[in-house]
Amino acid sequence: MQRRSLLTVLSSAPLWSLPVRAHHGWSGFDQDRPLYLAGRATQVAWRNPHVELMLDLPERLSLPADLKQRTLPRQSAAVDSAALLAKVQVPTRRDRRWEVELAPLTRMQAWAVDEIKPGTEVAVIGFTAPAEQGEAVLRAEYLFIGDKVYGLRSSPV
Repeated sequence: MQRRSLLTVLSSAPLWSLPVRAHHGWSGFDQDRPLYLAGRATQVAWRNPHVELMLDLPERLSLPADLKQRTLPRQSAAVDSAALLAKVQVPTRRDRRWEVELAPLTRMQAWAVDEIKPGTEVAVIGFTAPAEQGEAVLRAEYLFIGDKVYGLRSSPV
C-alpha cells in the first residue's frame, strides 16, 4: 500500500511546479478609482470562475461626454452608481491591450448577456490594482455593449 501511495505522490509531482492563477474577490482592486475602458474584444473565454476577455483599446481613449449622466442598472449589491460615475477616469498607463474580468457565467446569464464574440465593441467601468501596478487587468463593475448596460458585481434587482 505504501508503494502505491508513493507512486501516486511522485506521479503528481510535476503538477506542483505548474503556475496556478488563483481566483480572487474584489479586495485586490482599488475600488476608490474606477476606470473606463472601451475597445474591441479580441479573445473571449466564456467560462468560470468568470468570463474573461482581451480588450484592444484605441490609441487615444477618452471618457464619453455623456458618461456621468448615464443610468446604470440596479444590482443586489450596494453599488452607488452616481458616485461611481462621478469618479470614473481613463487609466494613466498606456497599455493598448487589457485583460478584463467579467462576472461568473451564472451572473452573466442572470443579466441575460449574450455571449461576447471576438470583434465585439465593448466598454467597461471597473477597477484595477492599486496605483495601476502589475499587469493590465480590470475587474469589471459595469459592461456596455451597444445600447445595453449590465451590472456585474451582483445579480439584477
